[in-house]
Amino acid sequence: MDHMRLILALVLSFLVFMAWNALFGPQSGPKPPAPERPLQEGAAAPPQAAAPAPPPLEQPPLAAREEIASRTLIVDTPLYQARFREDAAAIESFILKRYRTRPEKDAPPMDLLPGKEGLAVPAVGLVKAAALAEGAKGFQAGLAGERLGLNEGGGELIFRSRALPGLEIEKIYRFRADSYLIELEVHFLNRTEKPFADIPWIALKNDFPPHKGSSAFEGPSALVDRSLEQIPIGDIAKKSSLSGLVKWLALENRYFMAALVPIEPEAAEIALRRLAANGVEARYAASPRTFEPGVPVKLSIELFFGPKSLQVVRAAGRELERIVDFGTFDWLAKPCLWILNFFYSLIPNYGVAIIILTVLTKILLWPLGTKSYKSMNQMKKLQPLLQEIRNRYKNDRKKMNEEIMRLHRTYNINPLGGCLPMLVQIPVFFALYRMLDQAIELRHAPFFGWINDLSAPDRLGNFDFAIPLMEPPYGIPVLTLVMGATMLWQQKMTPTTGDPTQAKLMMLMPAFFTFIFINFSSGLVLYWLVNNVLSIGQQYYIQKKFG
Repeated sequence: MDHMRLILALVLSFLVFMAWNALFGPQSGPKPPAPERPLQEGAAAPPQAAAPAPPPLEQPPLAAREEIASRTLIVDTPLYQARFREDAAAIESFILKRYRTRPEKDAPPMDLLPGKEGLAVPAVGLVKAAALAEGAKGFQAGLAGERLGLNEGGGELIFRSRALPGLEIEKIYRFRADSYLIELEVHFLNRTEKPFADIPWIALKNDFPPHKGSSAFEGPSALVDRSLEQIPIGDIAKKSSLSGLVKWLALENRYFMAALVPIEPEAAEIALRRLAANGVEARYAASPRTFEPGVPVKLSIELFFGPKSLQVVRAAGRELERIVDFGTFDWLAKPCLWILNFFYSLIPNYGVAIIILTVLTKILLWPLGTKSYKSMNQMKKLQPLLQEIRNRYKNDRKKMNEEIMRLHRTYNINPLGGCLPMLVQIPVFFALYRMLDQAIELRHAPFFGWINDLSAPDRLGNFDFAIPLMEPPYGIPVLTLVMGATMLWQQKMTPTTGDPTQAKLMMLMPAFFTFIFINFSSGLVLYWLVNNVLSIGQQYYIQKKFG
């Protein structure tokens, strides 16, 4: 049974990491050349209160098209600065004022759409009217000057165009100073004498650099018929369309998203396609409309460019909080995130909050851990008798197993008693893993010393040469090495079988874990390190008490 126990432990370890990789591992997919316009990442922001739509600002009359050149128009609020390209009536840059590109305080602010010249979102058009495809120009904004500043309240920006003979398009963007939501109304007006049928669409685009070091999903996602759909970039060719009642459509990365939210959800089609440089286009096609002469046809949506902060997206409504998804154990991870933020409100250091959360988790799981360590301690006492049975019946395996089982029954010991309690704890470990890896609160959150970003791998120093198995930046993973040392210490305390070969194999597990964690976020490594230290203390206590 000792052999079986070892094999069971190794198989469970293997299954745990296979499940870890399958459920929480990085999304795979092709890795095309360098990105054009990535969604950036950020840290948490306070919840945004909804405000009523403001009355239209007075707009001066449009000038003749030949008399005005395309301008860059800026909408400035306390949360962001949006730069519009006038001729496309679309956003070409969206700078978030509360987020930086790097942990350093002098780092520039984040731009969610730092794309190439000529790309702007959202694109709008009609399916059958080819001339209204993306890139159609000719919009003009009825705004005096080139800046709309909003410190409070709201405002709007109106663009008009006649992109086709007989068809007029109007885009109205409405902004609120305290929200990342932007309301967009698109009016199509048939200026001909005959009606026609068509399907209005609106699309987002972005590029996704190769995925590294995180379990977070990146790519297009949507809430369709109350089901959260996430399509990995590498699977778009196999699943390029969705249909149903669309609540929202988004392009998301580890910490941020750009989303389209129909104000009145309807049965619609979503079309996805790959672009150059690992780009993705997500197009929302509404239900067919009839365009009667002189009667405007309206498409109303809300845009959300901002952080995947649970507080922020909940405040935005429209079930956008579903996009913050921690996987299989989401139901457990979200309460852990709430508790983490609660501890942070008391002690404003997320590293300290992680330590307190780990201690609390260990206290709750203490009875299970105690049962597991007691069982292992009892098995250790039986090792001499087990070894004697092996020696006596080494040529009769059936008889050996019968005697070993009889010995376990005599001493009322379950050989799996040390493993089963640990299995119960696996959901907690996985929930904390996903939460600590994806919570935007940890982005650029300092702990102490060289650890200035709990969402990034810990690196002491910055080497100018590559290190095998390590993702850049290259440096000494101090926290990870200390974690590996605690695992080695704990392994040495764990009772082993009498087989020296098996014992040596078990001693390889700490090295295996260390290599796995070398590119994980320092917040996750900190959790695992503290959990190891607490487990060592608990194991030492059990051995002293029942030894």
